[in-house]
Amino acid sequence: MRIQTGELGLPDYLPDLARLESAISEVECLEIRTPVNDISINPTVTLLEVTWKNLPTFLGAKKHGARLIPLAGNEVVIVWKNQKTSQVHVREASKEDLLVLKLLVEGITPKEAAEKEHFPVEVIDNFIEKAKGEGIVLAPPSRIRRDFIYTEDKPFDGNFLSAPTFTLQWHITQDCDLHCRHCYDRSDRTSLDPRLGHRILKDLSVFCENMHVRGQVSFSGGNPLLYPHFGELYHAASEQGFMLAVLGNPAPYKQIEALIDIRKPVFFQVSLEGLEEHNDHIRGTGHFRRTLDFLQVLRDLDIYSMVMLTLTEDNMRQVIPLAEILRDVTDLFTFNRLSSVGEGSALRLPQSDAYKAFIWEYLNAAEHNPVMGLKDNLFNIVLREKGMDPFGGCTGFGCGAAFNFLSVLPDGEVHACRKFPSFIGNIFCQTLTEIYDSSVAGRYRSGCLACGGCAIRPVCGGCLAVAHSHGIDPFTAHDPYCFLSQGTGSYSPAR
Repeated sequence: MRIQTGELGLPDYLPDLARLESAISEVECLEIRTPVNDISINPTVTLLEVTWKNLPTFLGAKKHGARLIPLAGNEVVIVWKNQKTSQVHVREASKEDLLVLKLLVEGITPKEAAEKEHFPVEVIDNFIEKAKGEGIVLAPPSRIRRDFIYTEDKPFDGNFLSAPTFTLQWHITQDCDLHCRHCYDRSDRTSLDPRLGHRILKDLSVFCENMHVRGQVSFSGGNPLLYPHFGELYHAASEQGFMLAVLGNPAPYKQIEALIDIRKPVFFQVSLEGLEEHNDHIRGTGHFRRTLDFLQVLRDLDIYSMVMLTLTEDNMRQVIPLAEILRDVTDLFTFNRLSSVGEGSALRLPQSDAYKAFIWEYLNAAEHNPVMGLKDNLFNIVLREKGMDPFGGCTGFGCGAAFNFLSVLPDGEVHACRKFPSFIGNIFCQTLTEIYDSSVAGRYRSGCLACGGCAIRPVCGGCLAVAHSHGIDPFTAHDPYCFLSQGTGSYSPAR
């Protein structure tokens, strides 16, 4: 005769609770084999079908002395050990968890799953990325890695040495509705053949798969929205599952709505060059007001907006006042120093001492204005002086030239950095992998020899484009604005 737990005065959920506690104990004893060669399910993952809800929450409440009673109802509980922390996690398995596990067990690709489930492939990719972040799914380490060796007592976080994402800044057209006074390239290049554009996207997909990274396509120009096949390529990039961004000029509301119908970009970046009078002198009459109006369009459409400024001697004192105007208008405001190439050679950078004082002032102002972001690698010198943790620098990994970033021009030219001539190949006659693995790309990736032993090299490397602008060999001499004494780690920043 079977005796129910309730007949013994025991709670009916006790058998399921015992099964769950047993599973947790078993998982705690398991070891995880590392590294993995392909994306796979964490071997410690255990699924339990139970007939009582809230058992994981109940267990947690028991540990903290709280009272919580499980409720009758079917539920799937997932238990696993995190590979990095060795901590055991237990919670209700979500539909997304179960979908990811099903895909991996059955060998279904994200694109196939997206078509079957009628989801954008990006949604499936995000489910997988979330599972990776939690440790439910294991993935091979990114092959985009720095090979720096450091002997400091407090070495840099490994997150600064290995990039999980690769960005292709794709200049699909030279056509532009502006004629900015600092434009670095007004050359007349052949327009992109859309058939070759589709081939580039497939090549990028293969590259990212081989390098074990997610891909991002940042559409740029000229003004990418003027390219007649922009919607076609934007849609194709979305179908490949890439994260999408646009670096362009103000556009009509309906044109941005059409983008969202395909997929909302992760950000839309526009540019301002200072306060209204100076900005319109650089970018054209009325541009300042059109841009502020457009930023409101992006906010209304819930698109993350970024404003970029090119820093010169003439607008440096306008940066912080402009940031105040943008405080409730944009999501992020940053700047790059001028690269004195193309028409930008007619403008001047500030003196190094003045710039050194300015970045201290900017950093202090940023503590009180949430839209003020950090981009210039040299901010890390000041953060080090203030005893603060570094930030990732220009591309999240210091100088990202030919590291986690490449630029492709309409005629297929590939450059390590778009801000100065840094030709490393042509994607119409080479694969992206061949270009990335070339010795010339490796030279840009290594940066200048003078930065080799610097304590903050993983998040800095200066700016190769600025060095080039000063007639300096960017492969040998460091950024002329650097104020950290090379090789000693000592410096005397302006206050």
